[in-house]
Order: sequence, then structure tokens, then C-alpha cells
Amino acid sequence: MRVAPKLLFLFVLFQACSSGSDSGESADSSIRQAGIVVPEGFKAEVYADDLGKGRHMASRLNGDLYLRLSYPERGASIVALRDSNQDGLVDRKVYFEDLEGGTGIKLHNGYLYFSTNTQVFRRQFKGNELVPSGERELILSLADQNQHAAKPLAFDEEGNMYVTIGAPSNACQDPSRTKGVAGQDPCPLLETSGGIWKFSASMPNQTFEDGENFATGIRHAVGITWNPNHAKLYAMQHGRDQLHEFWPEIYSAKQSAELPGEEFLRIEEGSDFGWPYCYYDWQKRVKLLNPEYGGTGDSIGRCGNVDLPLMAFPGHWAPNAIEFYNQDQFPVNYKGGAFIAFHGSWNRAPFPQEGYRVVFVPFSGNDPISGYQSFATGFSGRNDQPESPASAEYRPCGLAVGGRGSLFISDSQKGRIWRISYEGN
Repeated sequence: MRVAPKLLFLFVLFQACSSGSDSGESADSSIRQAGIVVPEGFKAEVYADDLGKGRHMASRLNGDLYLRLSYPERGASIVALRDSNQDGLVDRKVYFEDLEGGTGIKLHNGYLYFSTNTQVFRRQFKGNELVPSGERELILSLADQNQHAAKPLAFDEEGNMYVTIGAPSNACQDPSRTKGVAGQDPCPLLETSGGIWKFSASMPNQTFEDGENFATGIRHAVGITWNPNHAKLYAMQHGRDQLHEFWPEIYSAKQSAELPGEEFLRIEEGSDFGWPYCYYDWQKRVKLLNPEYGGTGDSIGRCGNVDLPLMAFPGHWAPNAIEFYNQDQFPVNYKGGAFIAFHGSWNRAPFPQEGYRVVFVPFSGNDPISGYQSFATGFSGRNDQPESPASAEYRPCGLAVGGRGSLFISDSQKGRIWRISYEGN
């Protein structure tokens, strides 16, 4: 999948506009509410608090919300939330599923699907119940990994389930993360990781061998989603780390803090986005050869033949969720666009941390236009550049669009969920 001329034009437009459009905290166009900053006309409320360290969310058409926890809380790893009288406040909160923590959670065809780092389960709803009463079914079992182990989920309308299997590596070195060591070539990890695999959404007890490698060259995509309007899979890739630490003769500490770009991907079957051989330089707008494979900071080499992102963001913002907005509550320019939650990352050190925000990317048809806008900011506290992710007050991690059109944002630090609604004219 190469980027068509129209997409190249749109990407140039994005680069030209992004610095001007990323102004979400200007005093005349935004306001701090419930501890965060949102654009004028929007209202931010604390929907629920102190739930446990939250990851992804799923929203049911009746308004019920489900939060996956990274660690069990009160002996359970999912929280179900209900606002029975539609007054904007949760009045029922139920913890369930005595499993280890995880990231993935999705609603599909009357089932609640949820993942640990090694398994995917589902439970069926029977009516309007808050907690699905169907028995827990094991759908998929995968091998354990020592890093990039989260298993986010997406589903199409053809009965397929898409699962990220992140590469347990930074750049396929052996030994891993070692200064000056070349990458393995070919990288053996790509046979079982570093991409997105497709499985049946309904067959029980699947293993890795039952899946198909749908797309490769993706180091780790925590945020993935299926957009039914385009019938396409989209993902946000976490870029590689430690360019300066391992290759100081090529990259300065400042370059390492800003590179590589965090990539917004539209994924076709058979896509190859180049990891571990390539990374995306969002400033030069090109895929470059990683230093582990002979790159010098300007080398293209084999990377001229891999797929390009739709657009990219500055390095180490750590995108953890993506959600398309297909409801009618927000102004019309939001319809069809994408919200992306950035979790913040340790790898910008010794420079100030960045990310900790939710951005909006407007779309025209299948393509992003006009850059991105910082939609919700201020999560990390009054100082928007914390010394480390652990010192951030909140870290946005999951997104969900409710049946009435509000946007929900989850936090992985203290377990807060915000509800963002539109009240402007």
C-alpha cells in the first residue's frame, strides 16, 4: 500500500497546518473543566472516579460503559458503569471478571470481548443487563511476551477479529537494546509478532496457528479500530526508542526525543510499514533506514518500498487509542474524523515530557485533512511537561463514543473517566 498523490498532498497540508491548528489551550478558545482543558462550547465532566488503572473502553448503544483495568481492582479486571436516569452521573458500578489485567475490550454482535496479554475471551449479553450473563468463552490463546504485550482488539462486519501482536523488541537486536549492535536481518520476530493478525471472531479455542498475518512491520499498535464507513482497519503505531542512547554518533539527544514519528496507519491486507528496518521521520516526511540496519539519519535504502502513514505526530507521545466520531452531537466538522489519545512516554528524557492529550484529526472521506487539533489537554496537571510519566496527574489511555454522541476518556493513573459533551450553539 503506497500513498496516492492525493494523500501526499493532504499530508503536506497537514504538516503546513499542524503548528497553527495545534493550539488547543489558547485562553480565548478553550476552558479548564474537571481538571482538563476542552474547546469552547464543550463541557468536560468527571463521569466516574477512582475506578482503578484504566485502559481501553467500550460503549453499548444503551449507554452502558465498560472499562478494562490494567491491574485487578476489588478482585476483578472490568468495570461496568451505568447512568440509569441519564443525568450524566454513574449510579451503578459493577466490577466483574476475576482475570489478570489487560487492555483490549470491544462490543461486537451482542458480545463483550476482552483480552489479557495472552488470551481473548467473550461473554454474551441477554437483554439490557449491565453485566453479560453468558458464560465466559475462550476465543484465542497466544504466547506470553516480555514487552509490548497488550492485545487490543478490532472487528469487521465479515466475522473477523483483528489483534495486535507487538514485537517484544525495540529494533530486533540480539542482544536487545544494546548500544551499537546491528539488527537481525531478516528479523525472525516478524514471523510471530510485529504486526496485526486476523482471527475468527466466533471460533473458540483458537491459537496463533489459526490466524493470518494481516499486516506486518508494526512495532506495536495499542490503538486500533475498524471504521465501518470506510470498511478499513486503522491503527496508531508506537515508534522505536533510544536513537541517541544506542547511536550517539548519528543522533543528538534532541533528535532522539523528537524521533521517530508516531504513525497514523490505514491498513490494507498485506501492508508492510517497515519495522524494524525503517522508521518514519515526521519532520522530513520520509521513511528512513534504522541505524541497526546501516542507516545514517538520512538513508532511505529498502525503506523506499514500504508503506507510509496517513500522517504522523512528534516522537514519543505514545498513542494508546483511536476512535472515529460517527455521531451527531458534536458540530458537523467532527463527523467522520478521528480522536486519538496520547499517553505520554519516558523516552523524551532528558527533555520535557510530551503527549498527555487527546487530539482530533478531521477527515474528508477516507483521508485526513487540515492537520490535527489538540482537543483535550491538561491531563498531566498544571505543568503540562512532567519530569516523567509517573509524575503526571492523569494519563489519557482509552476512548469511547457513547450512543448519545458524548466522548469518554479514560485515565491509567487514578482511574478517572471524563465525559465530553457539546453544549454550544
